[in-house]
Amino acid sequence: MAFGALVLAGALLTVLERDPYRKMISLGIMIGGAIPFIVDRGLLDVAIAVALIAPLSTLFILMTCRKGEQ
Repeated sequence: MAFGALVLAGALLTVLERDPYRKMISLGIMIGGAIPFIVDRGLLDVAIAVALIAPLSTLFILMTCRKGEQ
């Protein structure tokens, strides 16, 4: 239940936010709630890949947004 609420809250906040930084944080919340569902299905390799790729891609996107503001 709690993980489903995280996914829904992250999706809702992603739609409502206008600031790119806050939008990325909302996407991180949504991904954090989705990982337990991936693990529950037994896809541990996919869960590990998502757990490694999601934070790295978030950092790169935030750095790109920061460069665009200067």
